[in-house]
Amino acid sequence: MNETRTSYTLISGALIVCALIIGLLYYAAQGRNTKDTLSVTGSAKTQVTSDQASLRVSLSRVATVNQLSSGYTEVARDLVLTRDMLRKEGVQDADISESTVSMNQIYDQNSSAPTRYELRQSITVQSKDVQKITAISKKIPSLSSQGVIISIDFLQYYYSKLPDLRVSLLSDAVKDAKSRAEKIAEGTGRAVGSIQSASSGVVQVLPVNSVEVSDYGSYDTSSIEKDVMVTVKASFRLR
Repeated sequence: MNETRTSYTLISGALIVCALIIGLLYYAAQGRNTKDTLSVTGSAKTQVTSDQASLRVSLSRVATVNQLSSGYTEVARDLVLTRDMLRKEGVQDADISESTVSMNQIYDQNSSAPTRYELRQSITVQSKDVQKITAISKKIPSLSSQGVIISIDFLQYYYSKLPDLRVSLLSDAVKDAKSRAEKIAEGTGRAVGSIQSASSGVVQVLPVNSVEVSDYGSYDTSSIEKDVMVTVKASFRLR
């Protein structure tokens, strides 16, 4: 029985020693791998001009419950005048879409029941002619001279070729990362070898010369001219 216990003890001890040796060899190898690689972040940026624009305006009328019928009639009239104005400015019917009329209740102070109702309808124009839509947005207020109650909800600009541009910028960002790695390696007397891994960061679409980047990416829609920037984190083998 004692011999058996002694054998178990020797075997257990040998297994523990083997585990320690394997662990030390693993961490030593990891240390060598860390010393033999260099991780850097590269970036690439270019300026683009928006090639799509989206303009949304809203028509509104306020009416009492007894005036709802005439309120709807006035909104319909305003819609016709707005569409006529857009057509005169060269906008195609296919580029215009409109929502149904919504109704919001308005309560006066100390009133438990709605005393008035706001009727609202939005019109959206989408076009590749960015300059035309911009010019139209400045003319929208002139409809008030015809009795149209209209407001601009938003004017947004987009760049439709962003997916293709991102691929191109990622390639440039990797080149920038390698260039940075080479300069760092020069100071240690080593040279940069092949790339080991790379991961891309989020895309930043910003107003020109803006520095307000976001960890989650950003897409500015307020400006026609935009800066598009991507980053890449890359690891290179050192020689």
